[in-house]
Amino acid sequence: MSIGDGVLSKRGNLAGIAMVTFAAFGGIIIGYDTGTINGILQMEDWRRTFGHPDASRNGQFIVSTTLQSAVVSILSAGTLLGALGGAPTADVWGRRAGTMFSCLVLCLGVALQTGASHLATFIVGRFFAGFGVGLVSILVPLYQSECSPKHIRGAIVSCYSFTITLGLLLSSIINNTTKDRENHTAWRIPIAIQFVWAAVLFGGMLWLPETPRWLMRGDRARVAAKSLARLRSLPDDHDELQAELGDIRAALEREKQTGQGSYRDCLRFTSNKIAVRTFSAIAIQALQQLTGITFIFYYGTTFFANAGIGNPFLVTVIVNVVNLLTTVPGIWGADNLGRRPLLLGGAAVMCICAFLVSILGVTTSVHEVSPQRAVIALVCIYIAAFASTWGPLAWVITGEIFPLRVRAKAMSLSVASHWLFNWAISFAAPYLANSGTGNAGLGVKVFFIWGSTCALCVVFVYFSVPETKGLSLEEVDILYQQWSPAACRARRQQDSIMDVSDETSACENVEQSTGTGAVGKEQNGRDLV
Repeated sequence: MSIGDGVLSKRGNLAGIAMVTFAAFGGIIIGYDTGTINGILQMEDWRRTFGHPDASRNGQFIVSTTLQSAVVSILSAGTLLGALGGAPTADVWGRRAGTMFSCLVLCLGVALQTGASHLATFIVGRFFAGFGVGLVSILVPLYQSECSPKHIRGAIVSCYSFTITLGLLLSSIINNTTKDRENHTAWRIPIAIQFVWAAVLFGGMLWLPETPRWLMRGDRARVAAKSLARLRSLPDDHDELQAELGDIRAALEREKQTGQGSYRDCLRFTSNKIAVRTFSAIAIQALQQLTGITFIFYYGTTFFANAGIGNPFLVTVIVNVVNLLTTVPGIWGADNLGRRPLLLGGAAVMCICAFLVSILGVTTSVHEVSPQRAVIALVCIYIAAFASTWGPLAWVITGEIFPLRVRAKAMSLSVASHWLFNWAISFAAPYLANSGTGNAGLGVKVFFIWGSTCALCVVFVYFSVPETKGLSLEEVDILYQQWSPAACRARRQQDSIMDVSDETSACENVEQSTGTGAVGKEQNGRDLV
């Protein structure tokens, strides 16, 4: 390949990058659906339609803790089943067709919610919408991971998290716009807008190619070559493209020899360390939810109202703007600073902010303006730390650490963990934070729990997450076969004593195993551990 060909490849590759990045639009569906219910629970017409009058509040309509918990958490129950169903959908129909099917399921749930006049219909609609969201949450990162160039895979998959934050912001803006309407359109308009997001994603996937790795797995090498050629903007017979296809083919052959491919294989402790990867991904997705971010996104408006803040809808918009803007540094940092430093730093900052919020709540009055402003500022810093680290990187790591034959199934287990803990927090949070009979009445003190779980995040990442930036999916596979927490600690101790520039690094081991020099040129041993 000539120098001119290389320059042309990099320029033309922009079209392929744009195609893969577009798939991140699925994140808007997840973020918007999550954020919409946050504001709807506080809308007067929705409370009048599905709530009950409270004599102690002069007949004002209220929503009980039980009803709040049921309406919010039923979505997560649907997403849990959708995530588990995403693996067979992705393996049988493909990543592209599976994403289109998820849009249809979502539209069914949105239609039921929009037309609901009884609580049962609304809850059933929430479940089907959740099932569609669960499918999207596994299929979109899977599609992006398998189609992205290795040197910017972290940034591209991080765009999925960026669109989640964009969906959250759009939902808060639309809720704030319609909240004062005195009829059903106050909450039906925000819900019905989800038809638009589903239609855009469905239409875009009609135009995008299937992932070459899924096609190769189905012995459709010629179609896979055309797909990869389109994604890389290269001719079918280009040396660079043929080399990448060769790496995929070689990885598949190695996997076939070990017979991997079932859910049981995802949990087997073998030399390939698939079980270690599966449990690591499950833990990362669970810890992402246990940071407490779900509490803010589902109950932020209610939390700010109970904290005495005058305009909770406006504060929610501000929080979501911060969430959106601070995702951008995370997109840049994923492939420049690395996964580990961002995860460690983000969890540490969230831990500090969560404890400070709780301490302020315990030591000051909710009616004082200065503590209210301090709480808002700390929550914004907390959101910024999450959005630039754990928000995007949990999805990046989940999408890149598994070999092809178990990737869909292992991802479905890890994403199911995400939605299981999402459900648990969304169900329990009202009982923890609200006051009254049968509730814990923690209020702002609930942030003591989130601070503790953020501290746990720091410990987990330090001992269990290797660095994977700059590696192809096939090279990440080899890295995990050689990596262990004990080896990681030993390497750090060695690096602190002597200069390791002349030693054989983990990257060089990968280089020898794959027969390429790409990894060794991009990273040294410290990057891998």
